[in-house]
Amino acid sequence: MNPRWTWLPLPRGTRAEPVARAWLGPLLECPAQALPIARDRHGRPRLAEPFSGWDCNWSHSGGGLVVALGQGMQLGIDLEWQRPRARALELARRFFHASEADWLARLAAPERGHAFIRLWCAKEAVLKAHGRGLAFGLDRLVFVDTADGLHLLESDAGLGPPDCWRVRELAPEPGYLGALAWRPVPSAPSAERP
Repeated sequence: MNPRWTWLPLPRGTRAEPVARAWLGPLLECPAQALPIARDRHGRPRLAEPFSGWDCNWSHSGGGLVVALGQGMQLGIDLEWQRPRARALELARRFFHASEADWLARLAAPERGHAFIRLWCAKEAVLKAHGRGLAFGLDRLVFVDTADGLHLLESDAGLGPPDCWRVRELAPEPGYLGALAWRPVPSAPSAERP
């Protein structure tokens, strides 16, 4: 089963969690403020009992928010507002795998900025699903661009095999790019709610 996700406007200065809760609550048939969401030691939001068989994640950038929910899976979502990234290649050489930086270097500048954002979102979505986020290391997973979009080719053993991950690129609103990543959780506890 695929996770559900949505785009929501998020005016600057507005906290993301209450807006995410307002979307998640009705899906889980629980009042938004009563949702048992806690942050783990790495700061990642986690649903607790009776929703521990579910996972949620959100990301905001510019004036938008994306929120995702899935059952029996670990999921992560990332959103980036498209703006010029003059240092894209420099950042890629510093933080991405060398093969990804080489791919970006072969692109013309306008294409490079777009590809950099796509790659960043895909990487961050996987790392958020994993639970450590950027601290785990952007170079510890390698994507390649295919006719069907970005594909996870290699991953550190701590992330599990690349073929267990599903990554979906998103263009939720004009001017925004994102990615949703998920993998099944073996023997996930069943939940009684939708």
